[in-house]
Amino acid sequence: MKSIKMLPLMALIALLSFSCSTEEFPEETIDNIELANVPAAKVIEIEILELINAHRINNGLPALHNHNTIKAVAYTHTDYMVEVDNVSHDNFFQRKNSLIQNTSATKVSENVAYAFSSAESVVNAWLNSEGHRANIEGDFTDFDVSAEKNNEGKWYFTNIFIKK
Repeated sequence: MKSIKMLPLMALIALLSFSCSTEEFPEETIDNIELANVPAAKVIEIEILELINAHRINNGLPALHNHNTIKAVAYTHTDYMVEVDNVSHDNFFQRKNSLIQNTSATKVSENVAYAFSSAESVVNAWLNSEGHRANIEGDFTDFDVSAEKNNEGKWYFTNIFIKK
């Protein structure tokens, strides 16, 4: 009986563990994107990009190109999520408008996640979610991802897609 009472709580935790966003917000941007402060790509990030492109190719979609400006913007959000210890789409409109301004993007979307331990697990979770899969399989041209660990060693992820 206790496990049945815990089911709604477990469902809420699972729901909050990963998310996606394509919302429209007022025009604001992230000022001064600093590419120099972005860490070099981690193995887990490269694996995520490769898994997403493999999925796209297997479904007859073109591979996406990784992009340093997207990486910088994704990193700012992942770093923010680690700092506030919460997975979210906070300030998505700023990231979106910054990418429109700095990359000539016409469309921007993102997937975020928390606490997955491997590239395969986070990509599989996104693919098993209709909204996240729609971003992965969407009409985009470029993407990048940022993965950062918090003090407890749990990963936070921000995966941003743009169309030019």
